Amino acid sequence: MTGPMRPAFHEGHVLAAADLSATVEYARAGAARHARHLHEWGIVEGLGLATEPRTDPLTGVRHVEVSVSAGIAVDGTGREVVLTEPVVLRESDFDEVNGADQPTDEPYPVFLTAADREPAQLPGPVSCSGSTAKTRVEESYQILFGRLGDERLAAEQQPPAIGAPPADPPARWLVLLGYVHWADGHFSGVETTARGVAARFAGVRADTVAARSGALTLRTGPEAEEGKPALVLSGGDQPTLVFGLYQGGAVAPLMTLAANGNLTIEGSFSGRMPAGSTLVTSGTATDGMLLPLPSGITPEQVADGRVVIHVHLTPRTPPLGDTTLYSPVEASVDADRRVRCRVRLYDPLKAAAEVVEQPGAVDFLVLATVAPTNGGG
Repeated sequence: MTGPMRPAFHEGHVLAAADLSATVEYARAGAARHARHLHEWGIVEGLGLATEPRTDPLTGVRHVEVSVSAGIAVDGTGREVVLTEPVVLRESDFDEVNGADQPTDEPYPVFLTAADREPAQLPGPVSCSGSTAKTRVEESYQILFGRLGDERLAAEQQPPAIGAPPADPPARWLVLLGYVHWADGHFSGVETTARGVAARFAGVRADTVAARSGALTLRTGPEAEEGKPALVLSGGDQPTLVFGLYQGGAVAPLMTLAANGNLTIEGSFSGRMPAGSTLVTSGTATDGMLLPLPSGITPEQVADGRVVIHVHLTPRTPPLGDTTLYSPVEASVDADRRVRCRVRLYDPLKAAAEVVEQPGAVDFLVLATVAPTNGGG
């Protein structure tokens, strides 16, 4: 076994066609290995399915014209597939593959694959041998329609060997672009995902990502869009990790993790609690009030028994005169956590001395304990 062969030349060397071809193939193979092993294959830019409304002039049926936008894909062999301008999908090509199917609402997959073509003869000098062989190969493409379920073929493709060159005919690698709907002999719509398989986009294989500016940003789109999320790792004197949404061109923090470990969040925090752990809340409530649950505990958790609630109430002494006597009558809470608190007041020195019953207040302590599961956790 040998490694890649790099052409080498010297003064006076008579170059044959094989020497020049080897120079081209060496560069192509290196680019293919880079794309195949440092990146994930898929759509790099563009190549979306776009629609334009149309009406059949003979039947009056409304349908859509589907086109593939200009763009670039890299297939699993490391070969680039380039569309320099939009391409309109031909209904006749679809009908040839799927025209015999019964009407269905299921969408059909659309694939892109690389193809080599011989271009028209380019003007140039005639060789000494008088050969008219073409001197260029057009690295072109082919758009294919699949049968229902053929999107699995793209997911099941196996990568070539480590040193293999990019795919050349008859080798074929399918890049899924999306799906088309078909009705009444025409395209009726497009989809990006069907039957759990979506169009695939190119990625990067890297264990280390370094930012030269001192800040690394991850976002969900190629451009910063208002209201879209982003994650920003910043260095400098005060390193931070910030998650937030774009507002006015900057990332408005929703969560900030500082270099000292302090975590700041703008909303509430909730998480899974281990069995036996306890959360507490306390305060003061008056008659008729609903007691709150500790932060992170939901009524659904209490209702289905995942969390057990314990409540302790202590009647509060109301403001009293110097001669007023006070007696709590009731301090309880029902199944809905609603407080029932009544007190009696009596002043024997008043002219019309009588016992007065009125609503009262309590100090409460609510404990929420996570119930153990059958598995002990």
